[in-house]
Amino acid sequence: MMSYVFPPHEQPAVEVRGRAERFPVHRIYCVGRNYEAHAREMGADPNREPPFFFTKPADAIVANHATIPYPSRTKNFHHEIELVVALGRGGADVGADRALELVFGYAVGNDLTRRDLQFEARDKGRPWDTGKAFDRAAAITAIRAVADGGHVSSGAIWLKVNGEARQQADVRDLIWSVPEIIAELSTLFELAPGDLIYTGTPAGVGPVRSGDRMEGAVEGLDTLVTIIA
Repeated sequence: MMSYVFPPHEQPAVEVRGRAERFPVHRIYCVGRNYEAHAREMGADPNREPPFFFTKPADAIVANHATIPYPSRTKNFHHEIELVVALGRGGADVGADRALELVFGYAVGNDLTRRDLQFEARDKGRPWDTGKAFDRAAAITAIRAVADGGHVSSGAIWLKVNGEARQQADVRDLIWSVPEIIAELSTLFELAPGDLIYTGTPAGVGPVRSGDRMEGAVEGLDTLVTIIA
């Protein structure tokens, strides 16, 4: 039996709608600026150059209906509602025509962001980790399995803060589709079962404060609720 110098950390996992089994998280990949209007509000040109990616640690996962603290070292904490793809199979150099074969299911996520730290790092040519990869930075609903009717290729995506609409679009507006994202990502990393891909956020990102209630959804999936303590 293998022994450790201290007990290993608990495996991060996400609920699967209608099932007792949970989805063990391997890695979290995120796609930057994948809706045209959001790319413009971030000061970028939304052309179809290859998508770019950043990551979050697996244990940044936050379950639905959680209350989380306002994070440290920021005064500009932002919401970013997203469609999340959960992979049940892995592979490298996967063609877009086969990419959906890797998908276990879909969920709704919130790519929580310390925007001031992200911009500071960006302007200095540094990695985004402090702005994107902090504790409790990846809120997510239960995953709806494709086998249970959970395929998503279009439908409304939206987010409200304290009942006020902030983000509204359709997932068909993704600059890079889910198969294209998976195919491109698989040329950079060997994908594995348990990987989550946050596919990008529409326009309307903005700050939240202590006491705020964020509520967002993608048509056909659960509604994601997160409260800032």
